[in-house]
Amino acid sequence: MKGTDSIRSLKGIGDKTEQIFHSAGIATVDDLVTLYPRYYLTYEEPVFIADAQPGIRIAVYGKITNALSYRQFRGLKITTCNIRDHSGSLGITWYNMPYMRKQLHQGDTRIFVGTPVMKNGRLVMEHPECYTQEAYEKQRQTLQPVYPLAKGLTNKMIVKAMSQTIPYMKHVEEYLPQTIVERYHLQAYGISLQNVHFPTKREDVIEAKKRLIFDEFFIFLAAMRMVKEKTGIVYNHYPIKETKESRHFMSQLPFRLTNAQRRALDEMIQDLRKEQVMNRLVQGDVGSGKTILAVILLLMTATNGYQGALMAPTEVLAVQHYETFCNMLEPYHIRIALLTGSTKAKEKQEIYQKLKDHELDLVIGTHALIQEKVEYHNLALVITDEQHRFGVRQREAFYRKGLEPHVLVMSATPIPRTLALIMYGDLDISIIDELPANRLPIKNCVVNTSYRPQAYRFIEKQVQLGHQVYVICPMVEESENMDAENVTEYTKILQQNLSPSVKIESLNGRMKATDKNRIMDDFGNGKIDVLVSTTVIEVGINVPNATVMMVENAERFGLAQLHQLRGRIGRGSSQSYCIFIQGKENEETKKRLEILNKSNDGFYIANEDLKLRGPGDFFGVRQSGMMDFVLADIYQNADMLKMANDAVELLEQQGFSFQNLQNEKLKKQLELSLQL
Repeated sequence: MKGTDSIRSLKGIGDKTEQIFHSAGIATVDDLVTLYPRYYLTYEEPVFIADAQPGIRIAVYGKITNALSYRQFRGLKITTCNIRDHSGSLGITWYNMPYMRKQLHQGDTRIFVGTPVMKNGRLVMEHPECYTQEAYEKQRQTLQPVYPLAKGLTNKMIVKAMSQTIPYMKHVEEYLPQTIVERYHLQAYGISLQNVHFPTKREDVIEAKKRLIFDEFFIFLAAMRMVKEKTGIVYNHYPIKETKESRHFMSQLPFRLTNAQRRALDEMIQDLRKEQVMNRLVQGDVGSGKTILAVILLLMTATNGYQGALMAPTEVLAVQHYETFCNMLEPYHIRIALLTGSTKAKEKQEIYQKLKDHELDLVIGTHALIQEKVEYHNLALVITDEQHRFGVRQREAFYRKGLEPHVLVMSATPIPRTLALIMYGDLDISIIDELPANRLPIKNCVVNTSYRPQAYRFIEKQVQLGHQVYVICPMVEESENMDAENVTEYTKILQQNLSPSVKIESLNGRMKATDKNRIMDDFGNGKIDVLVSTTVIEVGINVPNATVMMVENAERFGLAQLHQLRGRIGRGSSQSYCIFIQGKENEETKKRLEILNKSNDGFYIANEDLKLRGPGDFFGVRQSGMMDFVLADIYQNADMLKMANDAVELLEQQGFSFQNLQNEKLKKQLELSLQL
């Protein structure tokens, strides 16, 4: 078996199953073995029924107190019973499993494993696993991987396919230099693959993840070095100076730039005149005013006779930027176009020609800006918004469009400076650490699920005052089938709990771009009162009338991401409020969320988060995080990030060239990284 073999070569995978795997991005054996578990189901010591809490998976040992009953409701076959121990009783429900009546009887004692929920005022465990004491003892020795799923793809299908790849994992080629593997005491790559998928104990997972997380960081950092080696010293072919138009624009602003904005702008203006091209990261907290600096710099670029481009991570944000730029730059007769995946074919061709002939000064868009068909006349400045959504390759793609342009990366991701210097090692860094004076601080609260009825009343009151509301439901993976607070179900819950006059709509990342744009336009124009969404609204949406954000299962997100989500409110003149609801309470998550409760300063939050986390947590559920790594999290695994950076620097000191690699396997990994 080879890594390049089609998954069709595995037993039990026919045409239909192959298509299901393909829809999840899995076409080869290598694709399959690098689909890592999201977490592992463990089987803990049973607890007393009285200690059961909603939303927390447990095992309980109880006696069935009644004969199992059966009924049908809306196409569902529902089987129920009650169990009891000396501390209390618990309802048990199975769906579409009528055969349970033959397997279990009144008076039987069993261990039931599941996640209790509140139903009609009492605790019920739905669809539990059921074991005899002897069978449960065997189960306690296992760790069962739980994978990210796509439509039609089940955990059972993945495990069955994965088990056939063990011979391949045992003989998979090591691709890291042996000196690195030995120096940093890393597990062999093949063993790590086996242990991450089929661990026999917790320590297996820890060692495997340590190696695989190191690899993710190492490949990312080495790919950056490879690009840097390739480009070398890049001279400035497009000197850009301040113009009368840019000075006039700044003098007409209805507000004064903050000292931090002015400092960052001065650093960029100096860069644009230097002998070498600008490569700069501007880190600014949510709402610190980065967009206005982009407008000034692109106006300077156009009035110096060059072309500029701004690349946004989503179509929604690209459209928003386009409208902002058109309004602000109208008096200066700057020719601007919007280019995204949704732009009609005929219009695209016209834009391509106008860019080539310099009949356009600025273009704003998504990844469409770097398609091979796009040619620029004299592209001098490229601004990428929210860099953590882009790979290194996108910057390199712009370089290939002619003479190398200046590059400005804008990010609202509050990364501590020590980590930012590693992640953006090829960029100079400016920090905007000051908010405009007219911003009212957001009022925060961290509460448990019992606060929901009160929160619903508060939301309704804010809508009556003419304001709008975001409700965020967790979605850890784009392809994940959500349970608990998913967008669709939560929208129905709100419709039942809020007045019929409140206009509620939902939004998620799986929708077509046209549908997302329509919903965001309606929300921006006040046609929707409450928007229930996944984190798709995290980046850049600007609705000043939105004054409330409620985040369900806040413990499932990283603090930096929660802070960015919170940045969608507090943009107008009215007081704004953020409600963080903990679905699963424990001391650690309480401490972390308390940081958000006390501060609206993203850089303070990032540093405190880093302090609290300590050395990497390799076991358990990965936070919804940044930078688009699969397993790695720059906060949770900051120690591994520093170790990987040390390893790359060590190889460089030893004269290792990432540009002229002899190691074909490592070369392939780096090239794959640059394609992401």
